[in-house]
Order: sequence, then structure tokens, then C-alpha cells
Amino acid sequence: MTGTFKPGSDAARSAPSDPAQGRRWAPGEQILWRYRDHAPGLKGPVHICRPVTVVQDTDELLAVWMAPGTECVRPALTDGTPVHQEPLATRYTAPRTTVRSRWFGGGVLKLARPGDPWSVWLFWGNGWRFKNWYVNLEDPRSRWAGGVDSVDHFLDIAVYPDRTWKWLDEDEFAQAQRSGLMDRRQAQDVRAAGRAAVEVIEAWGAPFSHGWQDWRPDPAWPVPVLPGDWDRTPAYMTS
Repeated sequence: MTGTFKPGSDAARSAPSDPAQGRRWAPGEQILWRYRDHAPGLKGPVHICRPVTVVQDTDELLAVWMAPGTECVRPALTDGTPVHQEPLATRYTAPRTTVRSRWFGGGVLKLARPGDPWSVWLFWGNGWRFKNWYVNLEDPRSRWAGGVDSVDHFLDIAVYPDRTWKWLDEDEFAQAQRSGLMDRRQAQDVRAAGRAAVEVIEAWGAPFSHGWQDWRPDPAWPVPVLPGDWDRTPAYMTS
């Protein structure tokens, strides 16, 4: 099954045009999936930008495909050191910039339900061997004409085909708090969101139960191009 995917017996319905929610994107449209630095009200600068192709956009779910080789924007230290190579104690305080780079490895399918403080990503290995789901804890996405914006919350969850799961990046989550990127209450909210996600996992709810691991991209879709104004400030709509 390729392109638009309507999984499960309770497949998502196409949403009507609603000015309060902004227009829906059609399958095959290209948008930007972005993350901003930590600041109140989505006012931090964009430091992650990934051009993606829309798979499905309905009342229940936004699904997008990030193709292998996509040119993206990612953070790096001003001296050129990749962020993940910086010692944890200074990882969030060392001076940063942004750089362009190609997404390496296989493509990624990203699924996000409106209002959820997380998105779910699917990863495959060679020959479309399904590897795992990845729950990225984040702000509910804010929509704008060219894509969605969010703020990453450091803590993540890996979910495997046998339905086992584990927390990821707990060390980075703790360091982000020590570095002042989130206060105690914010950290408690993130933990609560993570526990809510775990409840969905353990109940094997959507999207884990909907067979997205069998989805495949339309081979006619081109790899999206990173626009020159990838960091533009939009007028936000709803999540």
C-alpha cells in the first residue's frame, strides 16, 4: 500500500475546509516540519527544519514522509562540532548555529494527532524491514500555511515490534533541566505526557495498532527541496 493510507476499521475521515483550523494539505503536498529553540510562545529561532511530503491530513491525524537524502537544517556548535559529540554538561550551553545537511539512512514516517504532546515516527532498515516506532515528546504542533512548528522536549520512547518499550535520552532530559531549558513544572508536564503515551502503547492504541509499518511511499513523489526562507516566521493557526 502506497501513498494515502487509511488504516484500520476506524479509518480517519477527510476533514472539511474549516477556517478555524486552516486548510488541509492534500497527499503529495510538500511542507516543512520544524522545531524551535526553547522560548515561551514558539518565539525561539527555528533550529531544526525538515521538508516532508504529506501522506494524510485529517481531523484525526497528520502523516508525513521524510525521504532519504532530504536536505534539512540541524543545530551544530559554532566550532563545527556535532551537538551529540559535545559533552553532556555543556551540550545545551555551548554556542550554536545551524547547518544544512542531508538526512542519512532510511526515510522516516511521522504521525501526529492534533493536540497530542508527542509525535510517533516509524523507522525501517534495509529492504523495508521494520525496526521500531519512536515517540518524540514535544509541544502539540502549531500549523501555519507552510507546515508545522513545535518544541522538542528531549525525552523520548522507543517502541518495538514485540510491543515492548523503553525510555530514551533521560540523561539529556535531566541535563536540559540543569541547564535551565525547562523548569520543574515543565519537566513534570513532560513526564506526565510520557506516561500518557505509555498508556497508549500498553493499550496498543492508535497509531501503533493501525498497520502503518506496512505503508510505503508513492515512488512518484520527488524529494522535497529545502526552501531559502526555511526559517521564516509564520502566522500560526491551530495544532
